[in-house]
Amino acid sequence: MLTKTLVSRAVLLRSLKNAAANVNVQAKRNAGHGVWSYRVPPPLPSRKTVILAEVLGGLAWWWIIWHCITEPDHIFGEFKYIDPSTYTDAELGIPPDSEGPLKQ
Repeated sequence: MLTKTLVSRAVLLRSLKNAAANVNVQAKRNAGHGVWSYRVPPPLPSRKTVILAEVLGGLAWWWIIWHCITEPDHIFGEFKYIDPSTYTDAELGIPPDSEGPLKQ
């Protein structure tokens, strides 16, 4: 029984090894995309692409900074914050010390 298992595993491993050796490795797939770069630096973007990226980045930062200047409520909040120490026990829903199981 043990030898059958070992033989079947050996046959399986040998067939997997042969299958891995027969794999067709392509350097480039025919997908119609740009230049293939494997273990080399990718090609530099065109001047038009760089300028477009800079313009779009500038517009994005202009939009963010403009709205931070003209509508600071988005960052700092719309209302003044109330100091929590000014709340009374009644506002917080705390019963007086003379009530409850821990009377003093």
